[in-house]
Amino acid sequence: QVQLVESGGGLVQAGGSLRLSCAASGRTFSSYRMGWFRQAPGNEREFVAGISRSGSSTYYADSVKGRFTISRDNAKNTVYLQMNSLKPEDTAVYYCAAGAPSYLLPRATSSYDYWGQGTQVTVSS
Repeated sequence: QVQLVESGGGLVQAGGSLRLSCAASGRTFSSYRMGWFRQAPGNEREFVAGISRSGSSTYYADSVKGRFTISRDNAKNTVYLQMNSLKPEDTAVYYCAAGAPSYLLPRATSSYDYWGQGTQVTVSS
């Protein structure tokens, strides 16, 4: 069992930056692939970024590539999402998620077993 708690959301102007954090409970954090997803009102939850267990491999949605950076610190049981050059269309509730590395579709919500409660990110124009 893994419990995830996000923090770092807020209100920012377009072009600004935010850093989201996701703290995980348990001693098996490094066993999980981690991901960030987001969901805007009326939309389905969508993949944003993912990172392998060791942190050596990262992958991004095309909409955030070059602007967002995912990283993890296994000693601190924490995964981060650095968001730069934010746009109004980035406004959403952001969720972190943990999943077994055996799942074949790391960008799919079905590949993640544990989810945080979400943190709101609002980008004003």
